Amino acid sequence: MENGILLKSGELLEADMIITATGLNIQLLGGIQFSKDGEKLQASNHFVYRGMMLSNVPNVIYSVGYSNASWTLRCEITSGWSARLLNHMDKTHTTQCYPALPADHDLESLPILNLTSGYVRRAQSLMPKKGDKGPWKNRNYPADLLDYHFGSLDDGVLQFE
Repeated sequence: MENGILLKSGELLEADMIITATGLNIQLLGGIQFSKDGEKLQASNHFVYRGMMLSNVPNVIYSVGYSNASWTLRCEITSGWSARLLNHMDKTHTTQCYPALPADHDLESLPILNLTSGYVRRAQSLMPKKGDKGPWKNRNYPADLLDYHFGSLDDGVLQFE
């Protein structure tokens, strides 16, 4: 309608301006489609390591903030951890690094975000999972800050080649 919105009841709701919105849709990793050995990778088939890497996917680190604190807090410490990792790889002459998760793991699969917003619920099937323990479990800023700055990179989960 030119002057408003026609309601289901048949009544015209007059309006000077109409802004339509379909809702926010999450686009993971900037919409990049990753592949490994020619096979497309689906983030939902992976667990998240330390909130920044996908299980068994080499050389990909991404930054996602906290849902219960300032978004930039995790982004900042992720960049510092990434620099530590690159320096370690340079020092050890390795070119590939990935968090290894065996197929027979015993992790409980949990949603990565504990939010009930419509856009989060709609994207749940696209998102990677978090685990219930170890580096596969989401933590909080103080714990991550210490771990990202002082924790060992060679933790038995990260594989270097």
